[in-house]
Amino acid sequence: MTDLDLADPLASYRDRFVGADEPLVYFDGNSLGRPLRVTGPRLARFVEEEWGGRLIRGWDERWFDLPRTIGDDLGRVVLGAAPGQAAVGDSTTVLLYKLMRAAVAARPGRTEIVIDRDNFPTDRYVAAGIAEECGLTLRWIDVDTTAGVTAELLSAAVSERTALVVVSHVAYRSAWLADLPELTRIAHDAGALVLWDLCHSVGSVPLELDAWGVDLAVGCTYKYLNGGPGAPAFCYVAERHLEELTQPIQGWMGAVDPFLMGPSYAPAQGIRRFLSGTPAIVGMLALQDMLALIESAGMDAVRAKSVALTSYAIDVADRLLADAGVVVSSPRDPQWRGGHVTLNHPLMREATAALWERDVIPDYRDPHGLRLGLSPLSTSFDEVDRGLVQVHEVLSGLA
Repeated sequence: MTDLDLADPLASYRDRFVGADEPLVYFDGNSLGRPLRVTGPRLARFVEEEWGGRLIRGWDERWFDLPRTIGDDLGRVVLGAAPGQAAVGDSTTVLLYKLMRAAVAARPGRTEIVIDRDNFPTDRYVAAGIAEECGLTLRWIDVDTTAGVTAELLSAAVSERTALVVVSHVAYRSAWLADLPELTRIAHDAGALVLWDLCHSVGSVPLELDAWGVDLAVGCTYKYLNGGPGAPAFCYVAERHLEELTQPIQGWMGAVDPFLMGPSYAPAQGIRRFLSGTPAIVGMLALQDMLALIESAGMDAVRAKSVALTSYAIDVADRLLADAGVVVSSPRDPQWRGGHVTLNHPLMREATAALWERDVIPDYRDPHGLRLGLSPLSTSFDEVDRGLVQVHEVLSGLA
């Protein structure tokens, strides 16, 4: 244990996660968070008591409202959003489609979607599909892949033709932390709506969606929110837009009376109208435990630990790896950095495979990027140190 671990006020939280006390080094918390120890018992109780004991009565007793209940918890704990504006359900891809399609429909006569070329592939693919579907044009922003969308770049891209701006709060490759309030203001000044992808920030970077005037947001729950593989995503729709926007996938759970089974669709009031099919109840359970843990720790403390971990990783990389030609391709200023660090070297693809064999688990992103996802509550400074020593050994052996 390092001196930094001894001084870490959140060090005890690490014991709450399965496997965090093992020698394995986990550098992929920004892709899939470790499970909490309490999650297994919660799932077992659910299967035996609610699913097994209450059966279909569970829909009337709790399950029907769970997407909104957990949505409100997300709003309170990690989104900075008042109740009634967030809901859990569907995958990230489906929710991106719903909100993008609803947004462009709400700006008739405008012909462009603005998005950067280094945005996450799903965001780009969905935007391209909607542009083709609706006869719109994609206005591309070319960004530095070691950074991201800046105010200057967005100002040059938006115009009276812009219907929607799509930006990731934290860039998946570089960890660039966008200036969310300023970029939102720029989009609004152009008369456009803006949709924020929060997948790589929620749970590691504090958010104030209401205060920052955000229109729409989508995020996943299996990264820093530790919901587990395939856990459902969430959407946020600002209250002022809830009656204005019409979501395009009209399913029974978003209807005003799902169990009426009427001949025609009428949307529910509020955020429920953005639901479609039957919610993934089992997939939401682990999320409840993680939100309770984050609320206990406090998002400001979580962010402070995240900044400390990523800063330490950069310092160790500079000391151990710079002479081997490794370049830090994430922002060095924590004001502009999310919860991961990317290290570039021509042999990082081969190094990643060799590290996995050693039970050191980062991930790889082209071009030549070894990505260290440092989940604040489950990662220690000692783990960072041990892992980067292994990176040095592997690169030395490959040279």
